[in-house]
Amino acid sequence: MADQIPKTTRSYYFPALGSYTNLTLQTTDIPSIKAAHVLVKVHAVSLQYRDLIIASNNYPATIEPDNLVPCSDMAGEVVAIGSDVIRWNVGDRVCANFCTDHLDGDIDADIFNTALSAGQQGVLTEYRTFNDYSLVKIPDHLSYEEASTLPCAGLTAYNALMGPRPVKAGDSVLVLGTGGVSIFGLQLAVASGATVIATSSSDAKLAIAKKLGATYTINYNTTPDWDKEVLRLTDGRGVDHILEVGGPGTLEKSISAARYAGSIHMIGFVAQNQFAPMDFIVACMRKTIFLRGIAIGSVAQFKSMNRLLQAHPESTRPVIDKVFSFEEAIDAYVHLESQKHVGKVVIRVVTA
Repeated sequence: MADQIPKTTRSYYFPALGSYTNLTLQTTDIPSIKAAHVLVKVHAVSLQYRDLIIASNNYPATIEPDNLVPCSDMAGEVVAIGSDVIRWNVGDRVCANFCTDHLDGDIDADIFNTALSAGQQGVLTEYRTFNDYSLVKIPDHLSYEEASTLPCAGLTAYNALMGPRPVKAGDSVLVLGTGGVSIFGLQLAVASGATVIATSSSDAKLAIAKKLGATYTINYNTTPDWDKEVLRLTDGRGVDHILEVGGPGTLEKSISAARYAGSIHMIGFVAQNQFAPMDFIVACMRKTIFLRGIAIGSVAQFKSMNRLLQAHPESTRPVIDKVFSFEEAIDAYVHLESQKHVGKVVIRVVTA
């Protein structure tokens, strides 16, 4: 068996941050496998908006490693295990959790610093070792490409909707846009029996959201006061849950669209307009908004999410916009930055 373990791996890295065009391919030695480590052949990697802002050196957290290997979301195959590993076997299909030490419960600073592609090297590589406890089994019905979308986009949406105030049948959920987290949120909310309202600047993207189960759609270009339309669609009540991926540019309208004591799940900041902090504070207090920051999720939540996906295998199947080859990694970043995608952009690392 030892003769079959690869000695080297090809990976992408950033000799300098500033642009994804700086991505450079390298070949490095694979370190010897420690007793509690698992060596994984990476089959697929999915991209996040986070990968763009890390590449541009605008990430609002410290990037620890030099010569950073990017990306946090992978799916792969166990090819070797350390002497103390009992929970995994060669051939198992796995994903790594986003923060590799977030096993259960609340996150803290030490756990946050184990985030892939920030606190430690990322996963845009052919082979990588992981602590055995940081891996999660892939649902049998998903391909490697589909499973690679789960660690960040899928689990973020799950943590938002199934956290301390879980969505329930009859609730209303607003998802902003049709990116990876929003599409997963749409699917998970529909699978839970909620009514979903989806927004986008594209009628073509909204048509896809409709096919995935959205009851209502709003084009925010043709309906700039989309918060008022949300209130109209909910008979003035507002929605129970909002997946807030816009941040400064959308939060004011999200507060307006939420019901009194509704939940706004703070996930991203892709919309960059500003409004006065005092307006934000007063509006949240007046409506007793439950405002919750989401930092992906734990291994325990990942396993729970996978059980939900297995219970609803087709309606929750990850939506992949386009798959690129390993050699086309920069093209994948270009496609993500174009915002033409619906769902996820994936890089197929190895095929065998």
